[in-house]
Amino acid sequence: MMYYYDNFYPTHMFGFGGLFMLIFWGLVIYAIIILVRNDHGPKEDRSLEILKERYAKGEITKEQFEMMKKDLK
Repeated sequence: MMYYYDNFYPTHMFGFGGLFMLIFWGLVIYAIIILVRNDHGPKEDRSLEILKERYAKGEITKEQFEMMKKDLK
């Protein structure tokens, strides 16, 4: 049980507790900012574009290109 003398309010309750609360809420706000900043929606799928580039460079044959294109869809 806690006793109060002459309207004295114990400040030791808010010493470290208040500091830890500020740190906690600071980390929560920081995490929210990081999540919002990194979420730019779905990433653009460049797989078909890369496949077309490989075919244009001659790295794959037409048959391989058609087969891979069909697999991507």
